[in-house]
Amino acid sequence: MQYTDEQPAKLADTEYPIHKLLKKRWSPRAFSEKSIDTELLNQLFEAARWAPSSYNEQPWRFIVARKNDTEAYEKLASVMNEFNQSWAMDAPVLVLALTKTTFGLDGRDNPHAGHDLGQAIAHLTFEATKNDLYVHQMAGISPEKARELYDISNDYNPMTMFAIGYKGQPESLDEKMQKQETSPRIRKDLDEILFEGEWEE
Repeated sequence: MQYTDEQPAKLADTEYPIHKLLKKRWSPRAFSEKSIDTELLNQLFEAARWAPSSYNEQPWRFIVARKNDTEAYEKLASVMNEFNQSWAMDAPVLVLALTKTTFGLDGRDNPHAGHDLGQAIAHLTFEATKNDLYVHQMAGISPEKARELYDISNDYNPMTMFAIGYKGQPESLDEKMQKQETSPRIRKDLDEILFEGEWEE
């Protein structure tokens, strides 16, 4: 399903015109259980694959679990904290995102790996948005549990998880999350984040 010009309820109210996919993108917690076609899911990771990275290292790695594979899904879900489990397990796909911590060129530490992973997930997110899918990223995970469950060496760092799926109904969430789900999206003003030629704190 391709992006349409229908106005989503949470369309960003921007100060300046930006691309319609950027205006549409947001991170719901209410997901439909509708499954995602395998080819479409691979399309999202193809977008991630083509993100820029320092020295073209592509330090991102992804562990994916689909809800129709109950054992794999519950294993990956157990890496999330309890709060995230309370809503994210409605989504048809869960993903653990990792970085490779060293450069393949010479074994030096790669301090840019997290930045590059973020770019890869952003690419994936915009490809998802184009196809009426939504992505919600989560910091609330246990890297230690991920290392234990998947035998992840110190060469890789489990950094974040995200849920992918079609938008569900806010009524599926508890009262507090329903309010967050339906409230307007807000951002800091540009003059709080943009400094031209000098720095202020």
